[in-house]
Amino acid sequence: MYDVVISGAGPAGSKCAEIIAKAGYKVALIERDSNWRKPCGGAVSSRIFKYYPQLRKLDYTPIFGMTIYSADYHQLRYSWKNIRDYSINVDRLSFDNFIRDVAVDTGAEFFDKNISFDYIRKNNKRVGIKTKTSSGTEEYYGKLIVIADGMSSKLAIKSGLREKWNINEIGVGKCAILEGENSLDKENMSMFFKPYKGYAWIFPLDDKRFNIGCGTWPEENLNYNINYLYSKFIKDPFLKKFFPQTNYKTIWEAAYPVPAVGVKENCLYEDNLMIVGDAAGFVSPISGEGIHPSVVSGNAAAETAINALENENISKETLKYYKFNPNIKKIIRNFKMKTSMINFFFENGGKFLSNMLELAEKNDNFRDQVINMFLFNQIPSKDYFLKIKTYK
Repeated sequence: MYDVVISGAGPAGSKCAEIIAKAGYKVALIERDSNWRKPCGGAVSSRIFKYYPQLRKLDYTPIFGMTIYSADYHQLRYSWKNIRDYSINVDRLSFDNFIRDVAVDTGAEFFDKNISFDYIRKNNKRVGIKTKTSSGTEEYYGKLIVIADGMSSKLAIKSGLREKWNINEIGVGKCAILEGENSLDKENMSMFFKPYKGYAWIFPLDDKRFNIGCGTWPEENLNYNINYLYSKFIKDPFLKKFFPQTNYKTIWEAAYPVPAVGVKENCLYEDNLMIVGDAAGFVSPISGEGIHPSVVSGNAAAETAINALENENISKETLKYYKFNPNIKKIIRNFKMKTSMINFFFENGGKFLSNMLELAEKNDNFRDQVINMFLFNQIPSKDYFLKIKTYK
């Protein structure tokens, strides 16, 4: 019997396991496949160092800047070198294994190649998780269960807390890690907004490797083929200045769905159960950033779990404090703000987004508001959107 059973050993599950194990509780951390690389751009803000200071000792190229392009290639370039801490771009395979090892080193017991598919129930109560393995079925009993196994989680649906994602609640992306000679600024990330409701990116990983990809938001999933959009983007003549070669080695590539409408805040907890990470929608509606929000959700769930175990009360009345954790409330507010912006920016083929970047090119005060909104989650002034709408 474990104190806590966690299904999913990505950023949310691993951070949750680490914190609970560090507090002295017995934790089972269950993972489908530790050799699987989650499709992801891999950009992580400096906020990650609060939760993983160990990352500073690894050989990540520091990222000090971002360039944002509109569909007609108006651009805003911003560098925070000597102003703020650096960010990093990660390969999700090595990154996820690193943070998983942190959890194991702290005391969590790791069980790989286990596919969670149902709950163990006794007297109509959840008392554990059933998994499929190469040798049959395994059972993991726990006082408290944390669901951290992604947006396709079977356990999230079988919990009764949420239904399957609707097509209008997800985004679709495709990305790859490519290798070859390039002229990218290794300290700068690039994001390209498109005339369709979506964006593309180029994130350098080191001198020769980079993560490149694109994605669409909800209703556009039905209007565009993601493979076509990806192929069109990597062949865009505008990118020739970055990629002089005609052939680049593909290290890995994949397509994937992501939650696109913010946190499912009414689906976060129930008696002896919490849902974290992608499974609960902790993915930014505009940027698609999910690593940091997932880590924050795992950390908040762990703090809630420790309190519940200490007080021997794992009912929803105790676990509700996960939802009301100040950091979770902040993420929910921020995601709601970004969701409300999406339709506005992409009206008329991205005209307002183009207006925004053109205004930023001409007005330093407005430029600061754009930077603070996109990169630092600050709410812009009341006349911000009016200026964009009435420009030209």
